[in-house]
Amino acid sequence: MIYFFHGSDIEKARTKAFEWVATARAKEPNLAYVRLSREELTPAALEDAALSGGLFVKRLLILIDDPFPAARAASDEEGDVKEESAGVLEGHLDALAASDNAILILAPKLAAAKAKKIAKKAKKEYKFDAPVAREDARGFNSNLVNALAARSREKLWLEINRALRAGDAPEMLHGLLHWKARDLMGSGSRAWTPKESRQLSLALIALLQNSRRGDLDLASSLERFALSL
Repeated sequence: MIYFFHGSDIEKARTKAFEWVATARAKEPNLAYVRLSREELTPAALEDAALSGGLFVKRLLILIDDPFPAARAASDEEGDVKEESAGVLEGHLDALAASDNAILILAPKLAAAKAKKIAKKAKKEYKFDAPVAREDARGFNSNLVNALAARSREKLWLEINRALRAGDAPEMLHGLLHWKARDLMGSGSRAWTPKESRQLSLALIALLQNSRRGDLDLASSLERFALSL
């Protein structure tokens, strides 16, 4: 079953999706949780998302994070990755919708035609559009992503620790940092060259994969990452 989070308010859509994940995990502690970034979307990964389960883990909770980025790319290679991941996901919508697993698709600022296609397959749709004027709410954590954009290891380490002490999930912080890394690949930055921002994105993917293997817990991995910038 698909739960679809989207809308023009990127901060709110991301915050609400991760809040939904946290609530679901609190209600069902044995629910296995996996976050898949755009770069990890392959036919095999999506088939596992739709079909996996077993004796000890009856259901999975899968967050597919930002599979449809804005129509911009730092290089032809990144453009190819974007189109491939988008096509793979669209080709597996029926299987994901029919699955007993909970599949969250988080796709802020998605084009209306694509959003409508996913919404038709979703068990529930959550749309968050930015009003003309709104107050900033805790959740998106602009200080965190701005510290990464500025390439300030001290500020980033401090913001990671502040967020962890405030109760933010490490997965949510990693999701924000990886989203910002991909954003830098397209928008550019004084502190990051296109090549460096791509390496940053890949480093964050590797960090998450290593954490899943048990090399170091995700919270500690994020702290180490910040100090390595």
